[in-house]
Amino acid sequence: MENLNQQIRLHSLGATVRHKSTFENLISFQNEEKLTPEFIKEWAVPFYMNLEETNQEWFELLLDAKKKITKEDVIKLLGDFNWRTRQTGAFFAIINNYTDLIDIIGIHFLKSEVCYAGRIYAYMFASLNDKKSTEYLDDYLDYYLSKSELWFDQSEAMEALAYIDKINNSNLIDRHKTNWLKFIQNKPNWKAEINTEYLENYIEFINKVKDNK
Repeated sequence: MENLNQQIRLHSLGATVRHKSTFENLISFQNEEKLTPEFIKEWAVPFYMNLEETNQEWFELLLDAKKKITKEDVIKLLGDFNWRTRQTGAFFAIINNYTDLIDIIGIHFLKSEVCYAGRIYAYMFASLNDKKSTEYLDDYLDYYLSKSELWFDQSEAMEALAYIDKINNSNLIDRHKTNWLKFIQNKPNWKAEINTEYLENYIEFINKVKDNK
């Protein structure tokens, strides 16, 4: 019964698929203490389901939150073993330009310990559009496109690289195209073509939030 309860708890936190990978030896940052209910209520609950909103009400809420949240708060969010807090932490790290936290986000992304958050990680890397971000995306795709049984965030990682290519007039995505087509062969609802229109609009909003002091 104890093992079953642990499995249920992990599933709730987002560890819906537990797997061993080439990134096993990477150490993901984790808090030493559990987050308080009050902290979660303030810095996770109002945000985690709305991170891809772009309306004016959300914009104004983010501007207010951006001024109040501290770097320590963001680190606490990233260090919690839960998809809700981790993706919220990644989001705030980007809009507050805490680029020194990218390795925490990157290792979370590569290890894929919890579901859902990988999409936000990939989009935040696209927003950063720097060397380290593209390296994390490349490393993720090099490995996870070879694992056709793992239906993770490969599509979003491809989308992020395609966006970076469009902005930089580069061709980073080319090295992954063959593996991408192989990966989606058993996934009839996954499209071969990578469209960046949604991500372009989303990052335009992210940049608007970042640039507003």
